[in-house]
Amino acid sequence: MECLRSLPRLLPRRAPRALAWGLPAAASCGGAAPLLGRSRVQPLCWPRRRGEVLRFTTTDASQATLASVAQVFTVTKFDQMGNVTSFERKKTELYQELGLQARDLRFQHVMSITTRNNRIIMRMEYLKAVITPECLLILDYRNLNLERWLFRELPSQLAGEGQLVTYPLPFEFRAIEALLQYWINTLQGKLSVLQPLILETLEALVDPRHSSVDRSKLHILLQNGKSLSELETDIKIFKESVLEILDDEELLEELCLTKWSDPQVFEKSSTGIDHAEEMELLLENYHRLAEDLSNAARELRVLIDDSQSIIFINLDSHRNVMMRLNLQLTMGTFSVSLFGLMGVAFGMNLESSLEEVRR
Repeated sequence: MECLRSLPRLLPRRAPRALAWGLPAAASCGGAAPLLGRSRVQPLCWPRRRGEVLRFTTTDASQATLASVAQVFTVTKFDQMGNVTSFERKKTELYQELGLQARDLRFQHVMSITTRNNRIIMRMEYLKAVITPECLLILDYRNLNLERWLFRELPSQLAGEGQLVTYPLPFEFRAIEALLQYWINTLQGKLSVLQPLILETLEALVDPRHSSVDRSKLHILLQNGKSLSELETDIKIFKESVLEILDDEELLEELCLTKWSDPQVFEKSSTGIDHAEEMELLLENYHRLAEDLSNAARELRVLIDDSQSIIFINLDSHRNVMMRLNLQLTMGTFSVSLFGLMGVAFGMNLESSLEEVRR
């Protein structure tokens, strides 16, 4: 009865007093009708304390709706023996199975290597992967060049048939090295394509046998310069990401997944180095390779800048020749005009003997 007396003060003035949000009048304070399935709404008898807000729980119907629109990943799974299986999985199901959070599968960074719940999440542009102590998961591969590497080279590398130096170490070492090696080879391939094109274009532009500059070559050089700038950015991001891991000792420890899942592997490896140190040596090796690529790209950039300076000097020389020719023509025109002016000024005032006629 006390709840029913307090109800008119809580409802709007124009609302019927016997109803609250469409609930039947026979509903009591402690037995309100359910909303959207099995979810229950708090009773209408509000507590006497002010400022308390009515809260609704998430319903099963809303959860079903979110699951129906969830992103679907195409997952390629590689086990320790190199066996490959492909399947599709919704994002909600995948991160629940892996023990991750939804934000871990957003892959919002261009280059990132993070860990969570004994899992390694890696992204290198279009390459997205999750590494566990037992398998490697590649998500949403939609790149033609990636398919050849996925199904021909990667399984043999993970099985120990490739040229990976981390084969005696646990599985996550082989997976990380395979991904880093693929990305370094990709950057190296881009540089190998750009380098001969840039050198050939620069050689044609600075050739002393050509007195004029070919505009088509300049356009090609501009496009190659943009591609080189993008490559330098990719190399820089890769170096910074690896260097960030090298500076974080805790992250290096977390990258050794088997060390935490299997206590027996905590022992030092056959070379007498701890697994964290092995991981550090592995990352330092690929950081050095990225540094070599950065130096090669920087040398190309220096060549382009030097060639541009030579081209500007040649253009300035041609411009000086044209300015000198223009000055000579102007002086010649002025001289001719000056003599003509003298003739006009004094020609009509001169007297000659021809004007006098004797009769």
